[in-house]
Amino acid sequence: MEKQGRVVVDKVGGRSRVTRCFSKYPLKFIIPRKVGSSETDAVWVYNLTYGGGIVSGDSISCEFTIGDGCTTVLTTQASTKVYKSVGSKCCEQVLEARIGSDALLAVIPDPVTCFSTARYSQKQVFRVASNSSLVIVDWITSGRHESGEKWDFDLYKSANHIFIEDDEPLFLDMVHLERGSISSIAERMQDYQVIAMVVLLGPRIKHIQNLVQENVKRMMAEQLHIPSTASGRQLKPNSDNRFTKPSFIASSSVFGSKGIGVVVRIAATTTESVYEFLQHQLAGLEPLLGVSPYH
Repeated sequence: MEKQGRVVVDKVGGRSRVTRCFSKYPLKFIIPRKVGSSETDAVWVYNLTYGGGIVSGDSISCEFTIGDGCTTVLTTQASTKVYKSVGSKCCEQVLEARIGSDALLAVIPDPVTCFSTARYSQKQVFRVASNSSLVIVDWITSGRHESGEKWDFDLYKSANHIFIEDDEPLFLDMVHLERGSISSIAERMQDYQVIAMVVLLGPRIKHIQNLVQENVKRMMAEQLHIPSTASGRQLKPNSDNRFTKPSFIASSSVFGSKGIGVVVRIAATTTESVYEFLQHQLAGLEPLLGVSPYH
């Protein structure tokens, strides 16, 4: 696939610097001179599309190369809008990234929002060294609530693949939501309006991995706790003997040899609650990135 964008970040004078940047329609990169404290060594790249969204039939591919010891953030200025499909055409985005030794790449976009009948596919492939660090946030909302659209798109696919030392699979993940003939996406998602995944990998963010795992465990223990009487009998949560559905569900698990990576999966009834979760759980990245994500 022809590349619409390419960014190379290398060390120049001991600092992370963009040494090559190329983009063409419908993709555009904005690279601020500085984000956050001048003491922080991080390059921020904002990924934009002309028209504020992805149009039916668009095919966008970009490539990032993060040099040894560099820190780079790839983010957006707003949610990625996927417009209605025309003639069942699918639009797609592909990101390929190579992260060098002791380098950090944080991919922290706003969520994808698919309009009614939209068809969207994205694939992100990351190639890391044994001591690279990587943060991925990948999430989707149910659609344009103000227009009465909830999970009303036709297709959403998102693949995230991480390979270590070029070709050894470390993490392979796929989310596939498609309108079915038997049940709609909305029926399957029930009351949940957002699904999200957070991947934390590598030595530079080990402290954040540990903290997030503990926080998720505590949050879910509190949310899913079933009260009991002094005799140990469980109390009925409501009159019809059904438990109240949590408005926010999260789980965490490790992957890779020696648990070098952590993946957190989230389902929530509001976008705001996921933003709040990301703000709190990723706040520890501020010293590395210059600014706390999602603030």
